[in-house]
Amino acid sequence: MNRGSHSSSYSILENASLRARNSFGVEARAAMLIDVRKTDALRELFGYAMLQRGPVLVLGEGSNVLFTRDWPGVVLSLANRGIDVLADDEGGLRVRVAAGEHWNDFVHWALAKGACGLENLALIPGTVGAAPIQNIGAYGAEVAEFIRAVEVWDRRSAQFVQLDAAQCAFAYRDSLFKREIERYLIVAVEFLVPRVQPLRLDYAGIREELAAMGVADPTPASVAEAVTRLRRRKLPDPGQLGNAGSFFKNPLVDAAFAASLRARHPGLPVWNAAAGQTKLSAAWLIEQAGCKGQRDGDAGISDQHALVLVNHGQASGAQLWAFAQGVRERVHERFGVELEPEPRIV
Repeated sequence: MNRGSHSSSYSILENASLRARNSFGVEARAAMLIDVRKTDALRELFGYAMLQRGPVLVLGEGSNVLFTRDWPGVVLSLANRGIDVLADDEGGLRVRVAAGEHWNDFVHWALAKGACGLENLALIPGTVGAAPIQNIGAYGAEVAEFIRAVEVWDRRSAQFVQLDAAQCAFAYRDSLFKREIERYLIVAVEFLVPRVQPLRLDYAGIREELAAMGVADPTPASVAEAVTRLRRRKLPDPGQLGNAGSFFKNPLVDAAFAASLRARHPGLPVWNAAAGQTKLSAAWLIEQAGCKGQRDGDAGISDQHALVLVNHGQASGAQLWAFAQGVRERVHERFGVELEPEPRIV
């Protein structure tokens, strides 16, 4: 492997800065950065010792990661593109989407083809390949609902494998790929997007936004526009203020504990979840703990949304992580609830 080399399939750069590769805009360096444009190159690349033995971090658009230090091994970024229609009938639109495609571009591609269901997931940052890892979700929808299969490079068997939705073990902001982050490298995702599905309008101000838009008879496209407006108003633009969107998960707790907590704090928003659990609003907990809008140097919590950890300028990843841990401690001290971060902490 020629370090610092370029080919039609991939390019390699040693001692590479990752500042422009993460939406927090923090400085970190990778011992080696490899951009892969053609996934067939993975067979060759994973034959080299550095990728076989050393740590490999797969990075999409860097919108779901916080670097607290340099990365001592290889950072591998999939830049493959393409959307292939596999079937289009009464069952829906079945498509294979390359991991390097931008998620929001795919959402609008599907809407333009007359498919529906993805509109509530509009404007989520990141790539298609990153979407299954976190099982991204917003406004009452999760990407797992639309995934039929995921194509991966399995580092253990050194071959390409297709996993069906059940094998992906999707859960709330979780998946097989998140639990075995070192094993699987997602190269493409197969979606089945319906042609007909009831619109989801009862979550977090969507109806109100549609009314403000003057939309009386909403369509999937108008719902996507409403969601886009809501997200832009609530969440700071990473291009202007470094962040990774929602930094904390909404915690899942035992239903009995949630009931006792709500008895003491009647304003706490809760939602029923599976297996006798209740989902709590992390944003409410953080705001009530007095953390919204707070900062220490350039690390802080957004004054727009309590879930968003922000870099006001030159905060390091270590400083941001220390601030986030302080927020977690304050919430735990007041409510007895443990918050978990959504992004990957490196």
